[in-house]
Amino acid sequence: MFDRLEDLLIRFEEIMGELGEPTVTNNQTRFRALMKEQSDLTPIVEAYKEYKKCKQDIEDSISMLEEENDEDMREMLKEELSASKNRVEELEQELKILLLPKDPNDDKDVIVEIRAGAGGDEAALFAAEMYRLYVHYAESQRWKVETLNVDEIGIGGMKEVNFMISGQGAYSKLKYESGVHRVQRVPETESGGRIHTSTITVAVMPEVEDVDVVIDEKDIRIDVMRASGNGGQCVNTTDSAVRLTHYPTGIVVYSQTEKSQLQNKEKAFALLRAKLYDIEQQKAHDAEAELRRSQIGTGDRSEKIRTYNFPQGRVTDHRINLTLYKLDKIMDGDIQEILDACIAADQAAKLSRLNTES
Repeated sequence: MFDRLEDLLIRFEEIMGELGEPTVTNNQTRFRALMKEQSDLTPIVEAYKEYKKCKQDIEDSISMLEEENDEDMREMLKEELSASKNRVEELEQELKILLLPKDPNDDKDVIVEIRAGAGGDEAALFAAEMYRLYVHYAESQRWKVETLNVDEIGIGGMKEVNFMISGQGAYSKLKYESGVHRVQRVPETESGGRIHTSTITVAVMPEVEDVDVVIDEKDIRIDVMRASGNGGQCVNTTDSAVRLTHYPTGIVVYSQTEKSQLQNKEKAFALLRAKLYDIEQQKAHDAEAELRRSQIGTGDRSEKIRTYNFPQGRVTDHRINLTLYKLDKIMDGDIQEILDACIAADQAAKLSRLNTES
């Protein structure tokens, strides 16, 4: 591990040197690539430099203890020595985590698909609430949200909604949201006061480029039509909505949120590419199920990952046995504590796997 850290430190210093050269600053492509690499290496280098300093502090404290006779001074040196040793242990763990293989999709923007499952109108209402949850969370991260398509019902619910979230680290955080979300509450339409259970599915897919997924034009049917909806200013009155049918997979995607047919077509293709890429990712996941024990949960789209219990005001993430009694805040987009816990559990599992293999 430490040989690799030394190599990364040398590389970081090389980058810093290159960034000061006029030939690099005048080449925007090269400059951006170096800045990205510098940004990725900075947390590792800073932690490693602190680690090296703490190791030196330990040596200095031990050396001074051997020569010091004053008891008060010796006590102070012992305290410093103990603090440095504790910090070294913490930094070793931090460095192991920082050196874990990075998901190549982590820096990508995401396309999120929410579908109402069991529960009829109540499931559609919950789907709409979850859509608002993710919009609020994205806003708290200063990310951009674009709706690609929405299939609404008259009472404010959504049978399905697809939207894009653009921002630094979007996939690295939101990828843990994929799966079945269950809600338990008394619907407004329920006169008997009985608690109902409904479900929705959430799929978080990294946005992919043309080069990542090649789509043969012969495999696609493109239909142009008038946008549908419940009326109002958001519904287009021209034939600008676009529907794509992918023959090999049977996937159908639809985009109607833009007034321009071209823009709707671009959004529809972005959604189709993400879905096709996600299918390939799921195939790879299934093939490597035993090798990917580090993944929290199974990673299966049909896995129930979380329950939102309104009568008790609690949210439980079943993958990591985390229960929080702040449902109102969570439904308003305050999900960072859950995401941090998922990330920590995932990292711990990966570290355990690495230690077992080594």
